[in-house]
Amino acid sequence: MPPVDILSEIVRADDRVALVFADGRTLSYADLDARTSRFAERLGQGEKRLIAISAETSEHMIVAYLGALRAGHAVAMLPPCDDRLWSDFLAAFRPDFTFRPADGRWRLIDESRPGGSRQQLHPDLALVLMTSGSSGTAKAVRLSYANLDANARSIADYLDLSSADRAALVLPLHYSYGLSVLHSHLVAGGSIFLPGVSVMSDDFARVIGESGCTNFSGVPYSYELMEKTGFRATELKALRFMTVAGGRLAPELIRRYRDYMRAGGGRFFVMYGQTEAAARIAFVPPESLSDHEERIGIAIPGGSLSLADDEGNPVDRPGAAGELVYSGPNVMMGYGADRADLARSAEIEALHTGDIAVRDHEGFFRIVGRKSRFAKVAGLRIGFDIMEQVLAEAGIAAAVVGDDEGLQAYVTDVDVADQARRILAKASHLPANLICVSEQTNLPRLASGKIDYDSLEKKMLKTREKGRQAAVSVLEAYARVFYPLSVGRNDSFVSLGGDSLRFLQLTMEFGRLGVDLPEGWAHARIAELDNCRQVTRSRLADVRALPTDLVLRAIAILLVVVHHEMVWPIPGGSGVMLLLVGFSLARFQSAHFLAGRFRQALRPAINVLIPYFFIVAAYALVWRAVPWASITLTGNFGYADPERHEMVPYLYWFIEAYAQTLLVFALIFAIPAVRKLARARPFAFSLGLLGLAVAARFSLPPIFDIGKRQIFTIYWGFHLAIFGWCAGLADRAARRMVLTALAAAVLGYLAFWETVWIGTTVKYLTIFAALLALLYLPRIPLPVWLGRFVTLIAVSAFPIYLLHRFVPELLMTPAAGALPVSVFHLLAIAGGLALGIIANKTVAEFRNLLGGMAIGENTGVPQPALLLQRPFVMRRNR
Repeated sequence: MPPVDILSEIVRADDRVALVFADGRTLSYADLDARTSRFAERLGQGEKRLIAISAETSEHMIVAYLGALRAGHAVAMLPPCDDRLWSDFLAAFRPDFTFRPADGRWRLIDESRPGGSRQQLHPDLALVLMTSGSSGTAKAVRLSYANLDANARSIADYLDLSSADRAALVLPLHYSYGLSVLHSHLVAGGSIFLPGVSVMSDDFARVIGESGCTNFSGVPYSYELMEKTGFRATELKALRFMTVAGGRLAPELIRRYRDYMRAGGGRFFVMYGQTEAAARIAFVPPESLSDHEERIGIAIPGGSLSLADDEGNPVDRPGAAGELVYSGPNVMMGYGADRADLARSAEIEALHTGDIAVRDHEGFFRIVGRKSRFAKVAGLRIGFDIMEQVLAEAGIAAAVVGDDEGLQAYVTDVDVADQARRILAKASHLPANLICVSEQTNLPRLASGKIDYDSLEKKMLKTREKGRQAAVSVLEAYARVFYPLSVGRNDSFVSLGGDSLRFLQLTMEFGRLGVDLPEGWAHARIAELDNCRQVTRSRLADVRALPTDLVLRAIAILLVVVHHEMVWPIPGGSGVMLLLVGFSLARFQSAHFLAGRFRQALRPAINVLIPYFFIVAAYALVWRAVPWASITLTGNFGYADPERHEMVPYLYWFIEAYAQTLLVFALIFAIPAVRKLARARPFAFSLGLLGLAVAARFSLPPIFDIGKRQIFTIYWGFHLAIFGWCAGLADRAARRMVLTALAAAVLGYLAFWETVWIGTTVKYLTIFAALLALLYLPRIPLPVWLGRFVTLIAVSAFPIYLLHRFVPELLMTPAAGALPVSVFHLLAIAGGLALGIIANKTVAEFRNLLGGMAIGENTGVPQPALLLQRPFVMRRNR
């Protein structure tokens, strides 16, 4: 007796046709009996062996496969062109024989070694198949003779196969679906046609029609390809049914092929299976297919389906989701990782498929996702398969991957990318900034025709890492800098609530891009800036003109760091910083203040106050006391003392003054009448503010006498912020001249008449020089190497300010007495700058880790995006 039922028809050795080839040759059951018998004899029928066969569809391979089974051996069917998998399999499973083409011939090679011993194989083991599912990670499935027999008989039963049936075999035979076609037709005494042409060929329909095929089985990708060849335009009178399995076929294609088969009196079967069940698990009876294209149907004859929750409890309620569990005689023995595993007996009674399904009121099952194809994004459990289905229903071909950071969809047509993102946002209930869409004209496929999601996930992660390095367009630079705000092409720097810090960050990104931005770009739409010309390489190699406020910011922080370390003789950095605060507010927040949009106007404070309060919290933990003056941002008024742990060191007075400056501006513009006046005559109104600020500078210190601490108060330096505000609004020569005259009078008086030491003179002269630069020198040309250094310092100015004193006062304390004073000062200054730069880069990397940005190649073809950043889609230039 043959070891498997699929051989029972072969050993009858009659004249019925078993195999039909494209050249017209045939192989009868008698021929197949003789040839499989001879191959079995070559292997011997003693000790059970493992034969690894290259599953290159041909008569030699089919004969070898059936012959090995006939001899009672176990067979491993491996893909013919996957050298890595072959190498791994040979090392792990040590087959006794291999059968594959070599030097133009099929060769049976004895892989055993003289005197070597092999792990015995389990008597029931018949077939070893490698499966990757959706993950791409290969693992071995152990199938018994009983598994193969049961599934073959079940398929032949519900398809009503007979000896009159002939299948067009286009599926690879290392794939369980392809083998099931072979098995089910052999067990029914039917025949197999090997067409010799791809389903992509325009001649495919004609070839299978002329061969007398009664049926065709394909994966969804097969049908997608056939649609491109006009398969349905051919009338195939002998074709009585078609089947699809191996993935989800688009509902529209199901309807097309259902109607195509019905028109000729045939049937179209939608099926579901897994290699772990020897191929088939469920099917939809064709008469039940109408208007329910998403269903996988009912269990095959001899099997049963159920649902289970995460704890393994039954899910019985219709419409409730659970993991699909299959029981039946075709459930595998188990998985295997090496030769020793092939000796184990059957270990699995019920197959937990890993697919999430629901059962409807009619008892039909529908797959809604896969356990491994889910991610919890922003607290929501998102199924990637469901997202693909939603897109497919809108006619969008796509593959969806992702992780806990967000969704990444690859669409085959870039023109539908925006629509796809909107659909996904609506279906997933995720914010748009967690969804990215990119073009992938040809989705990668596994040998089975399934989408290679593993490849797409690797591509997503690779491009994500690449995306953290630099933006490649103006839009992407904006998205990176303004994360997590949504950014669109019609936004501008001002409309997004940009501040001086983001201004500097964008300037750095633009420098990397080589984009030469026009004056007033902060008010321009991003779409307009994307058309700005690129700086040529020769220019980049020579000189680059940087915005004056960027250069001043770098100079100011250098002055602060050096002055704090050496005290003399270069104060003035903090004054320039106050000047830049006002200048930045005028350029970027004035429209919000004048319109009463205080949320946008005050938004920049978040980037300053959050890290400041981290510093305050750190001091509170070390001191074990709460510095309330610093928490309330009022320590600069002199009523608290760091030595009593009532406030953090005076170093941070600038942050308190900054916050108070924003508050004063908000209070001023909170009055509608004031806003109306300011909108009518903005520069004149600003000069009025300047007059009030100067008056406060001279009148309030004598009233609130707090000694030397008065230099930290808001009224002592508010006029500097107003000078900067006026400079930001001085868009005409006359206004600049008026402001210059006022500054010369006020700052000159402070520098030469009110001065108490030379440092005060240097301070106010430095501030006056900075103001003149803002008014009359919009850009400063610098050698590119120096420009990069200046930009780096400017962008890192705030973390440098926060952290620079930690270096000499904490990190370098052990070396204080061991180093010469000058060396200590130099290292303290350099270390403070370095610590701030490192902190800034760390924060930027962390932000990119959370958010990232979309990356487009130079061709303009969109690539995957880092999923928490703004999910825009770049389009080709038309």
